[in-house]
Amino acid sequence: MKLGIVIYSNDSETTWNAFRLGVFSLKQKDEVKVFLLAKGVECESLDNEKYKVSEQMQEFVDNGGEILACGTCLKIRNSEGSEMCPLSTMKDLYDLIKESDKIISI
Repeated sequence: MKLGIVIYSNDSETTWNAFRLGVFSLKQKDEVKVFLLAKGVECESLDNEKYKVSEQMQEFVDNGGEILACGTCLKIRNSEGSEMCPLSTMKDLYDLIKESDKIISI
């Protein structure tokens, strides 16, 4: 299955769980892509004592997942993409939706 996960939350627990689902799905041999949108582009800075979001993100990428980050949303926050979360466009989000068998929005 091709799974697309759109993350628009900057809640640590919600984002951490979204990436946990992504990691689990990859281990089930699914193809998984994550698109960070709106507040979701803040993912890499959401770590706290209880929820290590960046560790889940790294495990997701290490298991073959792909993360894309909305370029416009990053620019609004005076931020740039990173190696783990490259700057992406609405076309990338559209393609993710079009190619996926299932989409989850969190």
